[in-house]
Amino acid sequence: MQFWQPILDRTRGPLYLSLADAITQAVAAGTLKPNERMPPQRQLAASLAIDLTTVTRAYAEAHRRGLLDGAVGRGTFVRADAAPQAAGPAERSLIDMSMNLPPLAPSLRDQLRTGLAGLLQTPDLQSLLAYRTAAGNLADRTAGAVWMQPVLGSVDPALIVVCAGAQCALTALMTLLARPGDTVLTDMLTYPVFRALAAQAGVRLAGVAADADGMLPDALEQACRLHQPKAIYCVPTMHNPTAVTMPPSRRQLLADVATQFGVPIIEDDAYGLLPTAPLPAVVSLAADAGYYVSTVAKCLTPGLRVAFVRAPNRTDAGRLAAAVRATSLTPSPLMVSLLSAWIRDGSAATLRDGVRAEASVRQTMIHTMLPQAAMTAHNEGLHVWLHLPEPWDRMDFVAHLRRLGLALVASDAFLVSGSAPNAVRVCLGVAESRTALRLALQDLATALADEAPALSGDVV
Repeated sequence: MQFWQPILDRTRGPLYLSLADAITQAVAAGTLKPNERMPPQRQLAASLAIDLTTVTRAYAEAHRRGLLDGAVGRGTFVRADAAPQAAGPAERSLIDMSMNLPPLAPSLRDQLRTGLAGLLQTPDLQSLLAYRTAAGNLADRTAGAVWMQPVLGSVDPALIVVCAGAQCALTALMTLLARPGDTVLTDMLTYPVFRALAAQAGVRLAGVAADADGMLPDALEQACRLHQPKAIYCVPTMHNPTAVTMPPSRRQLLADVATQFGVPIIEDDAYGLLPTAPLPAVVSLAADAGYYVSTVAKCLTPGLRVAFVRAPNRTDAGRLAAAVRATSLTPSPLMVSLLSAWIRDGSAATLRDGVRAEASVRQTMIHTMLPQAAMTAHNEGLHVWLHLPEPWDRMDFVAHLRRLGLALVASDAFLVSGSAPNAVRVCLGVAESRTALRLALQDLATALADEAPALSGDVV
């Protein structure tokens, strides 16, 4: 079979741009026809006597210009609607899809402007700028109870502690529940910042096996007997990184095991309010099962730096408030007041609905462009767990995509124990626009469709 082979201008500019220009000219001239298969990258590199990375970058640039598409298992093709565009700077130099951020809600800028202006009209400006009690004032704790209601039901505001983000809450809980040398149970793959927190505190993490529904109750029971843990840390909705959401039956079984052994649960439910139909919190399924952490970082924006924690009882709420005060003093009164006002007037729900809608659109995009069998995801989530085909190795894949201006995280960053799966986390929210996300996903599709490059050639 004869493949298209261009003549490159090797005297002007980067060679990959010369190849991208050649593709553009060939599409415009009809030499490369709609739906025509492009030469495999390795074969084209060999025939042109150039580096494979040069071909990869050229194909990515042709993707950016709207000329090529990748199909996993089939290769790279000229788009049916290919329309050559003028060469120019790419829309992004690097899309950091290693950061799990929510997409910006369309109304966020206006709501920030209106909300802050409204707060500054208060005659008691000092109340927005001074220190507050560690647990938060009654108005803020009541707003937290309203925020948590879809997953916890009715909540006594006296059980709520207001924190400067989830990490503040987790830090306080770690100091409250465990001491250096103690063990906390978590998934085999877990939130990297929680791993870092445990290491900083001198607390040992022990991984518990999971399946497609999340942490396994039998494995949890065995781990409780073996390790006598001080706490169980879990992310039951849109698990980070595997995107698994525990069904209600699994949540009940985990709550039962925790109650049986008297081990408090730390339920980090950062994504719990993103689903249109939120599931009940694990700690709501058994009396005094543990602590529920609800940050607004993933449902609204991390810029607010606010999280609410529901303690199992008033005594534990007081102890947690003291731990918060010892580790972070108090969250920003200005940001907490803004969030409380948004919760009361419905603005927070409007923002969350906007994030949810955009997340759903972006999930549809990636499921259209990449093979569904390779992914674990929630259709309203912010990330997907991408299982890599052979011969790709996850570390080589991450390095290869970074050369194309795309940052992902390999499974090793989440590993507590056992062997890291050949997978990467892909975060969909950080791309500023759907166009930018589509370009990044085209790079992903192309990389998955083509053979893994020999990256050792770049080592000197």
